[in-house]
Amino acid sequence: MSNFPDPIREGLQRGWKVLGGALGPLPEKITCDVAVVGSGAGAGITAELLTRAGLSVVIVEEGPLKSSGDFRQRESEAYPTLYQESGSRKTEDKGVSILQGRCVGGSTTVNWTSSFRTPEPTLRFWQEHFGLKDYGQDALAPYFEQAERRLHISPWLAPPNENNALLQRGAHKLGIPAAAIARNVKGCWSLGSCGLGCPTNAKQSMLVTTIPVALDKGATLLVETRAEQLVLGGGKVQALRCVAVQPNSAPVEGGKTTTIVAKHFVLAGGAINSPAVLLRSKAPDPHGLVGTRTFLHPVVMSAAVLEQKVEGWAGAPQTVYTDHFMDTQPIDGPMGFKLEAPPLHPVILATTMPGYGQPHADLLAKFPHTHVLLALLRDGFHPQAAGGRVKLRGDGSAVLDYPLNDFVMEGARRALLAMAEIQFAAGAQEVLPVHERAQPYTSWAQAQSAINALPMQPLLTKVVSAHVMGGCGMAGSEAQGVVRADGGHWQLENLSVHDGSIFPTSVGANPQLSIYGITNRLAQGLVQRLTGKAEALA
Repeated sequence: MSNFPDPIREGLQRGWKVLGGALGPLPEKITCDVAVVGSGAGAGITAELLTRAGLSVVIVEEGPLKSSGDFRQRESEAYPTLYQESGSRKTEDKGVSILQGRCVGGSTTVNWTSSFRTPEPTLRFWQEHFGLKDYGQDALAPYFEQAERRLHISPWLAPPNENNALLQRGAHKLGIPAAAIARNVKGCWSLGSCGLGCPTNAKQSMLVTTIPVALDKGATLLVETRAEQLVLGGGKVQALRCVAVQPNSAPVEGGKTTTIVAKHFVLAGGAINSPAVLLRSKAPDPHGLVGTRTFLHPVVMSAAVLEQKVEGWAGAPQTVYTDHFMDTQPIDGPMGFKLEAPPLHPVILATTMPGYGQPHADLLAKFPHTHVLLALLRDGFHPQAAGGRVKLRGDGSAVLDYPLNDFVMEGARRALLAMAEIQFAAGAQEVLPVHERAQPYTSWAQAQSAINALPMQPLLTKVVSAHVMGGCGMAGSEAQGVVRADGGHWQLENLSVHDGSIFPTSVGANPQLSIYGITNRLAQGLVQRLTGKAEALA
């Protein structure tokens, strides 16, 4: 346990209303003004604004409540307790591994702090193709500025760790522009374990910012509580049915349930769980849109071995990026990609690298000298990049079917080529594209020839993601969207969706700031509609 101040334990001592799990039994029924499903980026912003306006709010979170005292920089503890499906969530065909938070604060508790405003080409595409006329840069700027101020988002100006410096040096040598990434941190110790929960409370996640404000202002938080189904009637949501779950998400024996009755409901459970709630509820869906156009920024990776130590586990995790391979081609052309350098930790690296047996052990023996780049593929802008579809299994749980078609895999091949060239330019002794049929290559020419010959197929090409978007798309017309431009559901008058599931395409950048900025505007509009008063993110 760290010796840092613990805002969660201090809040509980002040009398926060938190129930569920070890914090107290769930009530059979609870009544409030607004029920918010989820506690991540969209939910936290929404809950703070609603409670500031004097509304009574109940927040429903499937995962546990943890705090800085619980975060001990151990992968063996973090993945089972803080991530969906213990960090092993996959698409239906197992072709893509998906990391998503499942704890108070959601993915903001475990992400790597990278913060980008929604790129202007993405907003222009939404305006032109989805009727979102008021989603220009100027219109959104005040809401982004408020979120950046509130969450201490600013460019990371400290020297990058070696893992990120290699991206910077390799790109510079090839004449490719690279820049610093903005981070949402305050007093960061550069421990490098952002993905395992921040033990110093430096990361300005929802866990230490908006959720505590909402609880101080009287909100009720239900943890280890899964939102199962909306009860519908008369064109409205009448209630929300929830079930108690164990810390590992399995239902509590005996099937303890809770019914929440509210004037308004906000889905903010993320881009797999929010559409799943609508599907389980059999919500009106006249155009068959719920769960469709779900995007991932499919990620492919390239590993390299350097003569010097890299120690990619140490220091601020992602601080350098390049958009060169997005900016130099049309947004609706072949898939563009963003390059970043992820943090490296033993378990996640070992489960991501290809091979097995002695060759795999040999790879891991080079861990201190290993450098990795990742490419975020920008899906959703081309007819052949239509994303995936959220479906329900027989037990009602959600699964994402995301076909990795030839168009996507062609983008993956170009990304592997680009990353290998940068890594050799940065001085790599050998480069290993993360692909089951690849070998370590000792020159750019050798790697280029080999990558061009690799079979780019699911399960052979390692693909991961931590960015799930879409599934409850926002649009200016009912025929194109699940929700309106103001976040309101097209068919259910007292339901809103405030998370990344409303994005009509992928963002083309790490999505947390896009969710903060856009849901900030949606939540302020909701406050105005419910109370007639104005409320801004302080």
